[in-house]
Amino acid sequence: MVVWIGYNYLFDMSIYRSIETYLRMIKFSHSVFALPFALTAALLAANGIPGIWAILWIVVAMVGARSGAMGMNRIIDRRIDAENPRTKDREVASGKISVQSALLFSVISFAALVLAAYMLNPLCFKLSPLAIAVVVFYSFTKRFTWAAHFVLGVALALAPLGAWIAIRGTFDMAIIPLVLAVAFWLPGFDVLYALQDKDFDRSYGLQSIPARFGTRTTLRLAFALHGLTIALLFLTGIIFHLGAIYWIGMLAVTGLFGYEHSLLKPDDLSKLDMAFLNMNGYISVVVFLSTLLDFVVS
Repeated sequence: MVVWIGYNYLFDMSIYRSIETYLRMIKFSHSVFALPFALTAALLAANGIPGIWAILWIVVAMVGARSGAMGMNRIIDRRIDAENPRTKDREVASGKISVQSALLFSVISFAALVLAAYMLNPLCFKLSPLAIAVVVFYSFTKRFTWAAHFVLGVALALAPLGAWIAIRGTFDMAIIPLVLAVAFWLPGFDVLYALQDKDFDRSYGLQSIPARFGTRTTLRLAFALHGLTIALLFLTGIIFHLGAIYWIGMLAVTGLFGYEHSLLKPDDLSKLDMAFLNMNGYISVVVFLSTLLDFVVS
């Protein structure tokens, strides 16, 4: 009897559907953006491959921070999302996940971040409330400033900074170029993504760079921000005396950025999803893998 109940529970598809719903709510696939940069910073901090427990707790902290932030974003923006044709089917806006359930999910996620920070070192633990405050604050910014994209960049840039502190236990200037690379990279592609909602944002009174400055200026700004990102990634390689594999990786990253921007034209944004998700996912993974392989081979 017990075995039969356990069998039914294990294969109860409603459980898997529930998990899938929560993963969609937090866009789990987008974790590929921040996590590789955090792991890259960990490699640089350790001057090689960190210990397995450090990596584990960094991943827990990253997943907790991002999951909690996305859960809170869906709660805070639920009424706006419900009005936007593109986002009206989001899990909280559509009622698939209740506000109370999403809030509990976010609290548990942030608790995982705090626990991971505690397990890493005292400085990480002390800074964990600040990290939570920054990622939650972002969700309010588009109500009053078009610079919301840059606040999101700061939030994501906490990933490599936090990973560095997780390994070193100190704040050091050497990691700042990589932190800034992420801080510019994220708004560079977030403004492109926001082009989808330009007209809605204007009609709803929301602030964004596309809504404020238009499509052509947005494309130019994204190109400039990604140029800065490339320069800062090159500077990172110089500071840490990285070798040939890293530099080959940076050439590949430069090519990926170029291809990303070639996909978009002021009068043709049909390839926006590919430019947003695919290219930027590849970029973050290439940065990480080229750094990892450089340490492994050298």
